Amino acid sequence: MQQQSNNNKETIYGIHAILEALDSGKSLNKVFIQKDIFSDRMKEVIDKLKKYEVPFQFVPKEKLNRLTSKPHQGIVASTSQIDFLSIENILPGIFEEGETPFIAIMDSITDVRNFGAIARSAECFGVHALVTPAQGSAMINADALKSSAGALHKVKVCREINFLRSIHTIKNSGLQLVACTEKADREIADVDFTLPTAIVMGSEGYGIHEDLLALCDVHAKIPMTGEIQSLNVSVAAGIIFYEALKGKR
Repeated sequence: MQQQSNNNKETIYGIHAILEALDSGKSLNKVFIQKDIFSDRMKEVIDKLKKYEVPFQFVPKEKLNRLTSKPHQGIVASTSQIDFLSIENILPGIFEEGETPFIAIMDSITDVRNFGAIARSAECFGVHALVTPAQGSAMINADALKSSAGALHKVKVCREINFLRSIHTIKNSGLQLVACTEKADREIADVDFTLPTAIVMGSEGYGIHEDLLALCDVHAKIPMTGEIQSLNVSVAAGIIFYEALKGKR
């Protein structure tokens, strides 16, 4: 398998190497494919990427050349340092163990350090899983792992290709969806966290997408008295996870 390690991030390049990685079950963060290359072998790769639900993107050749100086055949993959799971497979096990599900839905949080810090708080406060869309979310690289202080090796991470379908699965499984937004009238301490719960958090730039916000059962905010009225998303997550743990007792 053709691999290259660069700044603690491993890349795999070449059609055969990436097919081998997919067939061996290696976790890939994302695959970049040269936009003007079409062949039966490349179609085989794309079909397998769809089958294994690995996110991929068509990019100019220059992008691939920046990722590796090796002969890449028009395709480069970045590997993941953790194994991704599916929330559809995780939820039944939580119920079967007699626990009340408590998960966090990360809507398009792209900063790897924020994602790592959220994972760290999640592990500390008993979050069962983090759910994130496959497209437009932080890659799990060395920086994310460092920020998580190892928590990303302990907390289950579900990277979902069909993000909204997964949200419907969560909701239909009996979890209340609690959107964390500063526009809410209700405070986070007033939420009933004895119920199965999925906390929904959006990116600092765009917040929670409207279609996801519309699915939420509860909108709640963190009360603040300062002038800025805004928190880093990882700080907000830590506060909310603590309030949830306190509310369960």
